[in-house]
Amino acid sequence: MFTTRKRSVFGGAAIIASAALVLGACASGDNGATPGEPVDPTVEEVTLNFAFWGNDVRAGFYNEALDAFMDEYPNITVNSTFLGFPEFWEARQIEAAGGGLPDVMQFDYSYMRQYSENGLLLDLGPYLGDIIDTSGISDEILSIGVVGGVTTGIATSTNAWGMYTNPILAEQLGVESYPGGGSWDDYNDWINEVSGQLDGHWGGTDWTGRIQNFEIQLRAEGGNLFTEDGQPGFDEARLLEFWQQGEAIRNGGAIPGQRLEEIAPVSGFDAALTLTELTWDNFGAGYLGNLGEPYTSLGLVEPPVHVEGARDLYLKPSMLHTISAGTDHPEAAALLVNFLVNSPEVGSIFGTNRGLPASQTQLAGANLGELDAQIRDYEASIADRLGDAPPVPIVGYGSIEETFRQIGAELGLGTITPEQAVERFFTEMNVILNN
Repeated sequence: MFTTRKRSVFGGAAIIASAALVLGACASGDNGATPGEPVDPTVEEVTLNFAFWGNDVRAGFYNEALDAFMDEYPNITVNSTFLGFPEFWEARQIEAAGGGLPDVMQFDYSYMRQYSENGLLLDLGPYLGDIIDTSGISDEILSIGVVGGVTTGIATSTNAWGMYTNPILAEQLGVESYPGGGSWDDYNDWINEVSGQLDGHWGGTDWTGRIQNFEIQLRAEGGNLFTEDGQPGFDEARLLEFWQQGEAIRNGGAIPGQRLEEIAPVSGFDAALTLTELTWDNFGAGYLGNLGEPYTSLGLVEPPVHVEGARDLYLKPSMLHTISAGTDHPEAAALLVNFLVNSPEVGSIFGTNRGLPASQTQLAGANLGELDAQIRDYEASIADRLGDAPPVPIVGYGSIEETFRQIGAELGLGTITPEQAVERFFTEMNVILNN
């Protein structure tokens, strides 16, 4: 039986003992052990590759967490890499085609069905309750990682769609910060009014470039982006209506698309050029890290409302952790997933950078700072707008989301009309859906 310096990883000696049995039952065949004998990844020299998306702030957090893991398991070496979100998935697609996915991956919900149904992710069932402690994770959260009756991912945290504001910048510029809520027309009017008073700063970005804003409008109408059987929950006319809403701010109110190209990969909000940003609520730490002094705090308010009283928002997994089906070290990889999901020390390191921790064990270790408490309070404040989560994303959803973003960027640059954008989107979406 293997030993640990911190029993909290498994929640006690009894779980450690059962984990050793699992390690024996699920051992891969390349470790030199006699068949049937327990395999101890903390004795065997093991190297794991871990990949995530994010920025330098998140990378610093992961470095701390992985160092703590390797202190706990000195015979396991973890090599990590990170990219921006679009580039991360481009790299995974190339690796998937060549059979070389990283052992452990930070994973997005939108790609779960695609990778699971293609047999690219390891079935975590044999490790649940043993190597991967599930005692502090609710059944509802565990079900997020289930595709076709098989658990292939463990949610690290949950988050919700919201709007970040920069009250400090607003005060510097002598304008009022956006209060949150209101209608989308109200938000457009505010963007135009504020931007008209500024030189070199803007109220916000063209929000019609984000598919999530389209999604919450559809949810407010009682629909979803895609139905349970994978069909679009909208037609060309509805998408055209959405993209036309951005015309009110594309010619001066929103930060110009060309300016966004110049400052990429950071956003206008990261660069202290815009006063608002619609995004997932766990992005705050990254914003603060990129903004730096004197922007030591942010506002977090609810997004505009399409239909009053609608339950258009929902909690989603901000990310999950998965293991490649082709890993040579499934037991060691499961140890890493358990640590990243459950460790109180990891909770202390990340706070809510990945969203509110899904594991109560990890949440207990999270010292909620001002921003972390803001996120917790924000999610409580939108309780009357929280509805059921949408269907598990269809195969190809990640590619559809990226296509939407790219076309939205072209609308912002003025190189395409809304009518052309709709035609192109449906053409490319149909190719993705029928591939």
